[in-house]
Amino acid sequence: MMKFLENPPEVFLFTGKGGVGKTTLSCATAVYLAGLGKKVLLVSTDPASNIGQVFGQAIGNRITALAQVDGLFALEIDPVDAARKVRERVVGPVRGVLPDDVVKGIEEQLSGACTVEIAAFGEFTEILTDGKLLSDYDHILFDTAPTGHTIRLLSLSGAWNSFISENPQGASCLGPLSGLEQQKKQYEKVIKILSDPDKTRMVFVARGQKSSLLEVLRTASELRMTGLSGEYLVINGLFPGSEVKNDPLAFALYQSETRTIKEMGPLLLEFKVDRLPLKGHNMVGVDHLRGFFSPAGESGDDGFVGQTPEDPEALMSDRNNGLGSLVDALSLGGHGLVMMVGKGGVGKTTMAASVALGLSRRGFPVHLTTTDPAAHLLRTLPDAPSNLTISRIDPGLETEKYKRLVLEEKGKNLDREGLLMLEEDLRSPCTEEIAVFQAFSRVIEESDTKFVVMDTAPTGHTLLLLDATGAYHREVSRHIKGGAGNTTPMMRLQNPEKTKIIVVSLLETTPVLEALSLEEDLLRAGIPTWAWIFNNSLSASRTRSPLLKKRALSERLLWEESIKMINKPVVIVGVQESEPLGEMKLLGLIKE
Repeated sequence: MMKFLENPPEVFLFTGKGGVGKTTLSCATAVYLAGLGKKVLLVSTDPASNIGQVFGQAIGNRITALAQVDGLFALEIDPVDAARKVRERVVGPVRGVLPDDVVKGIEEQLSGACTVEIAAFGEFTEILTDGKLLSDYDHILFDTAPTGHTIRLLSLSGAWNSFISENPQGASCLGPLSGLEQQKKQYEKVIKILSDPDKTRMVFVARGQKSSLLEVLRTASELRMTGLSGEYLVINGLFPGSEVKNDPLAFALYQSETRTIKEMGPLLLEFKVDRLPLKGHNMVGVDHLRGFFSPAGESGDDGFVGQTPEDPEALMSDRNNGLGSLVDALSLGGHGLVMMVGKGGVGKTTMAASVALGLSRRGFPVHLTTTDPAAHLLRTLPDAPSNLTISRIDPGLETEKYKRLVLEEKGKNLDREGLLMLEEDLRSPCTEEIAVFQAFSRVIEESDTKFVVMDTAPTGHTLLLLDATGAYHREVSRHIKGGAGNTTPMMRLQNPEKTKIIVVSLLETTPVLEALSLEEDLLRAGIPTWAWIFNNSLSASRTRSPLLKKRALSERLLWEESIKMINKPVVIVGVQESEPLGEMKLLGLIKE
């Protein structure tokens, strides 16, 4: 039996990076518990929830009995709609009372991911404090748990409304908290339930990749600060050793995961670890879910009846001319800013290094820079040519510098409680985005005479937040000296002649949905994207493994749906047998 299923508690929380299989694991667990004769409620707090798709049944924001599984019920919370209600509750009373620019600033405070998460947490608390609901079900499972940062913010007391109205600048997450003081006791009750290991079990979900496992360690540490213990870890989608015969790619994937887990073993000793093999099919339908925890994970029907996993070349179409085509198109401008955007773990650093190297090989001076704390550009490209400069903006140093500035300016007149709120707010991921972008602004000017390729960009919410509060232009003018004229970094990002935004994603459902959401976020800030890269694709790799060919067919089906929503150049980069490090391997990605 899986360790995390032993002595199951009332509440399960599944958490982890996007694309690791949280939804599949939560759905399979719900089916398993219902199969034991238990009455189970499965709740999704994911804005891009697809549990209805998994079960082949419309669910939505109401408790719905799942027709194919006795005793199983589901609910899809719509956090986006909940966030809309939060915004209106806060902004409505001040609209027409406060100056328009102040209202605009507050609205943007309430437009980011923090608002969505806190709004979802509000729905989450209603379920966990509903005595009748708790007594009606033996188990309640949540697909996507709140972060430790959100829980810590909500555990603080104070005059949130007055704080945000008096301090619209320099804060990034306190806005979503305004107007919630009346729910304080309810939050305290929920936090008590979440902190009780006899009632609640936190299950971290990861892949056998370093970035995914490091995210688990970071999240676990963050949650411990709130008093929550998470000792269960499921490493999902591991490549089975039985599939490595006569296929170099399969062998390389197996070796990489095995080596990563061995190297990180000492850091994972605090967890009770379960491992699940990679499946050859999408986990859609009750039959597949019932077989999810079996050793092979197969249910007999592989989900590809009447279809043969042929060579993946068929996926390559006239919409995909290879990474080199993007470099050729960029070259036509002679200079400019190129920004790679996307969620963590999709390969932005590798793509940025390859594009920068391709441009330098075409004779252009290039500055390759990153604001990613986990990026190692010098390791990725240790042998850069003389016309390619590599730099790294240290997020830790820049963030500490920014925090000191905000605390000096905004914290000097606060009481102890207000200061605690401000300090917690400054632990938000938004703070780091603002700080590193201010530092990046110093190198933006170089794109007037050379190519500047940036790995990791801020979200549209962060940019609009800075712009709306007025802090944006003031901070830029502080950090950029001479030559900027009337052009701010925001104006440069909004100009497609000066800036090319490239979205990097994977051909997997969750990463695609997250990338589309990020694209919308940037468009809201008036920043258009220029192209997409689907990285680490099996469909663009030559493989003889039956399992990998089945996975490639799954990619092909997702590609056909995704391409309808992406009206711009798209490039597919195949999975590599070894990590693309150094000039020759990076150039190989361009010439594929």
